[in-house]
Amino acid sequence: MNKNSKSYNTTVIAFLVVLLLLGVLMSISIGSSRISLSEIIDALQQRDNTSKSYRIISFVRIPRTLAAVLAGCALSVSGAILQSVLNNSLASPSIIGVNSGAGLFTVLIAAFFPASIKYITVAAFMGALIAVLLVYSIASRTGASRMAIVLSGVAVSSFIGAMTDTVLTLKPDTAIQRTAFLIGGLSGITMDRLSLAGGFIVFAFVIAIILGYDMNILALGDESAKSLGLNVARLRFVFLILAALLAGSAISFAGLLGFVGLIVPHVSRILVGYDNRILIPVSALLGSIFTLLCDLLARVLFAPFEIPVGIIMSFLGGPFFIYLLIKRRRGQLYD
Repeated sequence: MNKNSKSYNTTVIAFLVVLLLLGVLMSISIGSSRISLSEIIDALQQRDNTSKSYRIISFVRIPRTLAAVLAGCALSVSGAILQSVLNNSLASPSIIGVNSGAGLFTVLIAAFFPASIKYITVAAFMGALIAVLLVYSIASRTGASRMAIVLSGVAVSSFIGAMTDTVLTLKPDTAIQRTAFLIGGLSGITMDRLSLAGGFIVFAFVIAIILGYDMNILALGDESAKSLGLNVARLRFVFLILAALLAGSAISFAGLLGFVGLIVPHVSRILVGYDNRILIPVSALLGSIFTLLCDLLARVLFAPFEIPVGIIMSFLGGPFFIYLLIKRRRGQLYD
C-alpha cells in the first residue's frame, strides 16, 4: 500500500491509537501491585477514597500514565519539528541543547526561587528557547551546515549541563531529585504538576499540526521556500518556539528524558513518509507509545525495584544514534 495514500495513513493512525489505548490500560494495571481491568472499572465507577485500588489508580497510575503520554508526545513532536526545520536528521531536543537549556532553568527556579515552583514550566520553556536560539546562532556563523548545528548543540549542551550539575551540587536540597531529574523519570508525578505543562503541550501540538504544510515547504530549503513566498526567518523562529515549548513543558515534570525526540521521528518517517501533516500526529502517537513501553519496562524489569525510565531510553537510543551516524557517513540522511 502506498505510504502517501489516505487509506494507508488512516490505517496506520488507527492502529497506533489502538496500541496507545492498550498501553494506557497496561500502564494503569501494571505496577508494584497488579490491578485487573474489572477492578479498574469498578474503582473508577465507585470513586471510593477509602478503596486502596482507587487511590492507587487515581493518585499514582493515572497521573504517571498521562505524564508518559504527554512527555512522549511532546518530545517526539519537538524532535520532528527540529529535524524538519533545521533540515538535519540528527537534530533532537537532547542533541542540540533544548533539553539542557530547559533543565538548567528548571533547576535554577527550584534551587533559588522555590516559592515560584509553580512557574517551573514557563522557566523550562524559556531555557529551551534560549538554548536552541543560541545553538542556531552559533551554527549560522559557520554556515549553518547540518554538522555545525549538531556540533554546536553538543558544545552548548555540555556547557549548560556543567552549569546544571554545579547548581545541583551547591544546592543539594532543591525540590528536584538530582538523579531522577538528570536521567529522566516519571515516578511521583501529580496532576497538579501536569496541568500547566499539559495545556502548553496540547496548544503547541495543535499549532504544529495547523502549520504542517508550511513546515513541508520550509523543509525544501531556504531558497525554495522564499521563492514560494514564505517568510523563512519568521516561520523558522515560530517553529523553534513550538519545539522549545514542547520540550520544555515535558522536561518540567519528566526530567531530561533522552533519545525520544531522535528515535521516534525517524521511525515515523519509515511508516508514513515526510509529509509533516501526517508525520506530526504519527510521531505524537508513536512517542507516547514508546514512552509508555519504556516506563512499563522500568517498573517490571527489576521488580520490586524501579529504575528511572530514562535509563531504558538510553539503552535503546544509544545504539540507534550510532546507527544514524554511520548512515549519515554514507551520505544517507533520511532514506
